[in-house]
Amino acid sequence: MSTPSGPTRRVAWTASTSRTKRECPHLIEVQGLTKYYGERAAVQDVTFSVPSGQVLGFLGPNGAGKSTTMRILTGYIGASSGSASVAGFDVFSESQEVRRRIGYLPETAPLYNEMRVAGFLTLMCKLRGVPPSRRRARVDDAIDACGLGDRSEEVIGRLSRGLRQRVGLAQAIVHQPDALILDEPTAGLDPGQTRETRDLIKQLGRDRTVVLSSHILSEVEATCERVQRGPPGRRRRAGQAGAAHRHRPQARGGAGRAR
Repeated sequence: MSTPSGPTRRVAWTASTSRTKRECPHLIEVQGLTKYYGERAAVQDVTFSVPSGQVLGFLGPNGAGKSTTMRILTGYIGASSGSASVAGFDVFSESQEVRRRIGYLPETAPLYNEMRVAGFLTLMCKLRGVPPSRRRARVDDAIDACGLGDRSEEVIGRLSRGLRQRVGLAQAIVHQPDALILDEPTAGLDPGQTRETRDLIKQLGRDRTVVLSSHILSEVEATCERVQRGPPGRRRRAGQAGAAHRHRPQARGGAGRAR
């Protein structure tokens, strides 16, 4: 196991030509993932896998390292030790290939509030390398999938919190990724918006793998097929989401812990 002074596995930023998805038993594979910040372990020895076409809930209390794990998977930060792959591509050494195959929605949706919905999604297509000839169709598909057909020309900052979350989901799928990684996707929503977002995630999960994090048991049970339970540092097998109530995690507070 890594020590706090061990080297960080950094993400490689070298551009590469897109390649086809490799044959592998699981779309997402994580083995012994560990991340230190100085002397503190934000994530320690996390292991799980997700097959294609499954909605997995990453359940744990605030401070359990869920967000840190997702940032590692999406290539935003490196790891101290362990391995992670998406569609057979290594998250650290083949980051560009991984990024082509994932859509990411952090807890705070990355939106440009002064832009209109369709224009923003077109920009996301451009940034993610979607060929110009396909951008209009990709934007239209994402708008339809997220129920934004009558909002495509509205300014994002004028939308409700629930609709802005839909725009966040649309930007995560506009390049047609194999997997969605969603960090606390219903945080801050009212009950009606939460139900709508849950239903939308279930619909999106019909065509792709979804990993979402939550510290709320009912959220995981209502949305996910399977659950990966915390806290980090213990290897656990994913189980059925409906059975998660038998293993409710105990809250572990403390300032300075990663989410």
